[in-house]
Amino acid sequence: MQLPGQIDTIAQNIQLAVAPVFLLTAIGTFLNVLAHRLSRVVDRARLIEENLHDYAAEKRTLALADLVVLDRRMAAVNAAIALCTLSALFICVVVATLFVGELLPMRASVLVAVLFIIATSLLTAGLMLFLYEIRIALRSVRVRAEVLTRGVANS
Repeated sequence: MQLPGQIDTIAQNIQLAVAPVFLLTAIGTFLNVLAHRLSRVVDRARLIEENLHDYAAEKRTLALADLVVLDRRMAAVNAAIALCTLSALFICVVVATLFVGELLPMRASVLVAVLFIIATSLLTAGLMLFLYEIRIALRSVRVRAEVLTRGVANS
C-alpha cells in the first residue's frame, strides 16, 4: 500500500515532467519545419542537376553557383536537424531521470540541471544554424535578383 506522501511525490514528478514534454512538442514541430526546408532544397538541387546539361554556358555557370549555395544550405539544415534531435534526446533523458531519481536513492537534481542545460544549448545551436540557413537563402535570392537586374539593364 502506498502512502499519501508517495502519491504526492509521484504527482509532483509528473508535473515537473510536463514542461519538458511541451518543449519536446515544440522541438518536434521545429524538426518538421527543418525537414520540410531540407526536402525543398534537395528537390531544387536535383532539378538543377537534371537540367544542367541543357543550359547555355552562362546559365550553367549560374546553376553551378546555385548548387554551391544549395549545398551550404543542406549542410546547415542537416546540422540543425542533428542538434535539435540531440536536444530532444537529452530532454527525454531529463524526463526519465526525474522519475528514476524518485525511485532510486540518489540525488538527481544536479544531473537534471546539467542535462537540461545541454539540451537547451543544443537547441540554441540548432536555432542559430536555422537562422544561418535562412540568411544563406535570402542572400542567394538577393544576388540572383541583382544578376537578373544587370542582365535586363544591359539588354
